[in-house]
Amino acid sequence: MCKLESQKSVDDETTPQSEARRGSHVRPMDAASYRWVIGLLPAPELPEKVAAHLAEILPDLLRSEVDERNDWYVEIVCDPLTGGAGDPAEILDEAEKRKHQHGWDFAISITDLPILRQDHVVVADAVLEKGVGGISVPATGGMLMYRRSERAAVLVLRELVSKEPKSHDQAAGDPERPQSRKSVTGRTDRWPLLRYLAPIRRIVPQDPDMAVDVRFVAAPRPYAWLRLLTGMVRANQPWTIFPAFKSVVAVAFATGAYGLIFPTLWQLSDAYGPIRLVALMATSMVAMVFWLIISHDLWEKHQAEGSPLLMRLYNAATVLTLSVAVVLYYGVLLALFVIAVVLFVPPDLLESRLSHAIGLLDYVKLAWLATSVATIAGALGSGLESDETVRNATYGYRQLQRRKAAQEETGWSSSPSCGSARTS
Repeated sequence: MCKLESQKSVDDETTPQSEARRGSHVRPMDAASYRWVIGLLPAPELPEKVAAHLAEILPDLLRSEVDERNDWYVEIVCDPLTGGAGDPAEILDEAEKRKHQHGWDFAISITDLPILRQDHVVVADAVLEKGVGGISVPATGGMLMYRRSERAAVLVLRELVSKEPKSHDQAAGDPERPQSRKSVTGRTDRWPLLRYLAPIRRIVPQDPDMAVDVRFVAAPRPYAWLRLLTGMVRANQPWTIFPAFKSVVAVAFATGAYGLIFPTLWQLSDAYGPIRLVALMATSMVAMVFWLIISHDLWEKHQAEGSPLLMRLYNAATVLTLSVAVVLYYGVLLALFVIAVVLFVPPDLLESRLSHAIGLLDYVKLAWLATSVATIAGALGSGLESDETVRNATYGYRQLQRRKAAQEETGWSSSPSCGSARTS
């Protein structure tokens, strides 16, 4: 759920935000300068963090990238519907409603839901006449997400300020592309590598189900899908699941520690080669992921109103998210067993059982085998401490909970912004 707090802007009671709420929009400061108020509408959790980052950097960034003559102000209002709507058009409609409600000049929704339209992975949309746009954070990828979100926000706001649709298939960031009508500065190349490693293509979509004037899509398509999937895993925040593994770690460690007292495990670790140990580790991890999905009912089932492709993406993201969490779990358990083996297994006794001189590698192999055996034998039958924590790291459940929050908590929707307002 969004955490809301109010914060005064730098101009205190005479802020552009307070003026905007009284109904003014583009306000001339002098003959050539304006004040623009931008509202960011993030979904809870990761989009909220992205919005906070954008609020800090956008005023200065927009002066250098869009128009240096204007002052830019940013407000943030958290909105569960932005991360719970089943239809992307509903998110833009909500942005338009909030724009009028708060008196903003422009409103941009920031969601962690993947948006797929006409075989494209959508990074951002812009509706010029309404002055609203939307950014899909997962489409920016798992790496450099904040930097790519900056780029997407600038591309959308440049379109909203100009209100001049360009050619159908013009690459975003083309040096020959005309600037805003009010722009008087040359664009700085803030994202030189991103233009090559994560290209964004600008199109004017022919989308009968969604009235969008300009759309930015990830390219090329094969890489775009991979980038989307890694972004979805990042949005799931797999590291937040790990605290729920405390009881599993305890059960697994107790099981493995008990097994260490038997010389059979020592002899097996000595007999197993690297390939067999890796195979056993992979088997234990796959079994763990499979058990988590089954025991917590995390597999998304196709619904009549849902897209089969979207359901497959949700399930793939769930599997990868749990895999990352299990790798973290396995690493912690392995470190514990390395310490346990060194402390509990005397070198002389281990050497006499193995009938050869021993070294550090023998202890590591024994700890490695004990970790895999403990994961399979001990952890699979135990339960995680927080079922809610695990389920919240999956898209379908999180989206449902946010939609419920948006429907139930009608009172806070008009609350003040939860972020900071900042001037350039």
